[in-house]
Amino acid sequence: MAHDVLGYLSLHLHAHLPFVRHPEYEDFLEEDWLYEAITETYLPLLRVFDRATDEGIPFRVSLTMSPPLVAMLRDELLMTRYARRMEKLCELADKEVHRTRGDPTFHPLALHYQREFRELSGMFQERYHRDLVGAFRRLEDAGRLELCTCGATHGFLPLMQMYPEAVRAQLAVAVAHHRRHFGRDPAGIWLPECGYYPGLDRLLAEQNIRFFFVDTHGVTDATPRPRYGVYAPIYTPSGPAAFARDPESSMQVWSAESGYPGDPDYREFYRDVGWDLDFDYVKEYVQPTGQRKNVGIKYFRITGKTAHKQPYDPARARERAAVHAGNFTFNRERQIEHLSSRMGGTRPIVVSPYDAELYGHWWHEGPTFIDFLIRKVAFDQRTFRLATPGEYLRENPEQQVATPPLCSWGAGGYAGVWLDGSNDWIYRHLHKAAERMIALARDYPEAEGLTRRALDQAARELLLAQSSDWAFIMKTGTMVEYAIRRTKEHLLRFNRLHDQVRSGQLDASWLGYVEGKDNIFPEIDYRVYRAP
Repeated sequence: MAHDVLGYLSLHLHAHLPFVRHPEYEDFLEEDWLYEAITETYLPLLRVFDRATDEGIPFRVSLTMSPPLVAMLRDELLMTRYARRMEKLCELADKEVHRTRGDPTFHPLALHYQREFRELSGMFQERYHRDLVGAFRRLEDAGRLELCTCGATHGFLPLMQMYPEAVRAQLAVAVAHHRRHFGRDPAGIWLPECGYYPGLDRLLAEQNIRFFFVDTHGVTDATPRPRYGVYAPIYTPSGPAAFARDPESSMQVWSAESGYPGDPDYREFYRDVGWDLDFDYVKEYVQPTGQRKNVGIKYFRITGKTAHKQPYDPARARERAAVHAGNFTFNRERQIEHLSSRMGGTRPIVVSPYDAELYGHWWHEGPTFIDFLIRKVAFDQRTFRLATPGEYLRENPEQQVATPPLCSWGAGGYAGVWLDGSNDWIYRHLHKAAERMIALARDYPEAEGLTRRALDQAARELLLAQSSDWAFIMKTGTMVEYAIRRTKEHLLRFNRLHDQVRSGQLDASWLGYVEGKDNIFPEIDYRVYRAP
């Protein structure tokens, strides 16, 4: 199998959402992040992967399932709420079929949404029995997916490096959580925000992590300079391999200007009936406060850069996705032929990593593009095949050793997104909490009973406060109030738990409340913060 091609394409999807769960509210806007991603990304991707697997089409894709995402997808409360959300969406689609019955332009589209939502709802309930984690696990068992983990709560590791115990906890908790839900060690890790710093490889090796991803300059600026640039991985001094993003293939997909998702035939993200239709008609499907929001029925295509939009045509969009998948395949053939002729017998790997939510949520036709892509790669060409990083290392075990620099895939390439004037105030508090957690783990080596529960909860609160999502949101200015609130809430709870443990005055009923609210990592052991 190894010698049948000139090189490899590695498609990696990073599926992550911050842990958002609010049992204290009947309806909470930020929980929509999860519900939209299930309907628009995770279920459509499962449909593509399962269909190709059932048809015996050979493909290999790697996928991050971040621990917060896995925890939410396995949470009974959230999955019950999602099922209710799908019922409402199917109801709205039925109403739309009725409302548009005399409209030859929009009636077929309303029928399209009615069919789509019913199919997705059926998959969720009957095929997967509300367990999407199990569905992804089965695809790994079938040899189609290679599942990677992430930091426990997507904490940006370069800004924690002065506390190795805090970095270790982010890694160790993630690996244990992955093992618990997928029945095996993660193949590799998606470092949160691709954030790497020299020396991190030692902590990755401790957890038996074989590979990780960095942005392009994480390999091109490594020391010594890698011979093959980003087209072969490098081994770090402690062993784990770094795979770098190929800028050419990434740009073709995610660039807003030149990338495929901007094609005028594709669905327009920003026109949604939740905003476009009469309020009294949609009020049952938006926020109870009366705040409008996207509901997921979108009738227009991108058309162009003006406010005027033409109606969306799903069949035409599907044709464009087939053309783009063909173009992408052709470009990878030429690219790999060229690289292969320059790399003296070393087979190149082109690594194309993306946020999973690009496929389906932002770019509605993204899963269809992937469907066409895996079929074209399997049947229409012989130059390269889809391979995962773990598979590449097994087939090509000899690689150069080099040390990547501090890097990330954020704007500017370093830590600027997560450390600037909008969010730098959080770090003195996060650092103090990390110091306190490390001291608690040292001073209470074998806690039991209520003290043990309080220490485990303190570890949870610290991990949740460290999520890079909060700093990112503060910087980008989307849901800033929520991000600030979450950071402060976790830190305040952490400090209250710390003080209660230190004073020996534990509030059992309040502890029970916060355990029920932030119920991620039920298996956590606070001693993960002990220095080895």
